[in-house]
Amino acid sequence: MTRLGFDMKSNEIRFKAILETKGRKTGENHRVELLVVRYNEKVYFSRRNANSDWLKNAIENPSVRVEIEGESFTGKAALVRDDLLCKKISQLKYDDEKRANEPRVVLEVSFD
Repeated sequence: MTRLGFDMKSNEIRFKAILETKGRKTGENHRVELLVVRYNEKVYFSRRNANSDWLKNAIENPSVRVEIEGESFTGKAALVRDDLLCKKISQLKYDDEKRANEPRVVLEVSFD
């Protein structure tokens, strides 16, 4: 267990979590369930492109909340600029080789 309560060293690399962002237009909180990858004690969300509200919201307002196994954690979101790390996250997220090797937009969340 970490100080967060969630075991970041567990064997589970990908799982579902709820990402809560603040709307870039409304300022209201928005929640979405997504497949997340745990890697190097951070969590990563990804998409094939930048056309999603949750991603646009997190870029505009990087203070986010992530709910994992019923526990809620605050953190800071940032786009991953390292192409090798983006590829690694995709490979961890997808078993399917085609999807694992597609370019993706990756959002990293570092917990407070």
